[in-house]
Amino acid sequence: MSATRLSVFPLGGAILFPGMHLPLHIFEPRYRAMVSDALARDRRIGMVQPRGPGDPPPLFETGCVGRIVDVEAHDDGRFDIVLEGVALFRIVRELEVTTLFRQVEAELLPRTEDETLSLGMRASIEMESRRFAEVHGYAVDWEAVTRLDDESLVNGIAQIAPFDVASKQALLETESLDDRAELLVQLIQFFGRHGQDDATLQ
Repeated sequence: MSATRLSVFPLGGAILFPGMHLPLHIFEPRYRAMVSDALARDRRIGMVQPRGPGDPPPLFETGCVGRIVDVEAHDDGRFDIVLEGVALFRIVRELEVTTLFRQVEAELLPRTEDETLSLGMRASIEMESRRFAEVHGYAVDWEAVTRLDDESLVNGIAQIAPFDVASKQALLETESLDDRAELLVQLIQFFGRHGQDDATLQ
């Protein structure tokens, strides 16, 4: 694992997985400065969830490095950007900086390529996702879903599903695609039964 310096964007409920895309509207001055800095350097931003309230809030240790692959700069200084997930990281320590935005020393975690699911697990995810979408009234292109590879299916659902912060973080911290898929099915079933407004996993 290699150590690297990252500017981090703490955003509760928003996670990014390697290979996935995350659109963001950047309007706060400190994060506008962060995006400007990233564009002038290596276009990398570390997405990480806050662990709780505070100013600054404490951070979870695990996040995902995103590379800016699309950017629209507005005249008033705001940005619309799209991040592409590159690699998961683990925070080693937070750095003392003079910038408006926070920076950390982090270890980049190795990515396992070409992981696949059993046919039973794949079918279970698709079935539970259909049930969840019907209950909550989501319109989904299921034909497109069936064409996704296993990693894109699991990570895509994990990234956009309306789960609470703790649940999303648990998905991010799983060690394998199988583990993430199993947890994802459990969460879909849980939130499908209880609804996203009154269900929280601790």
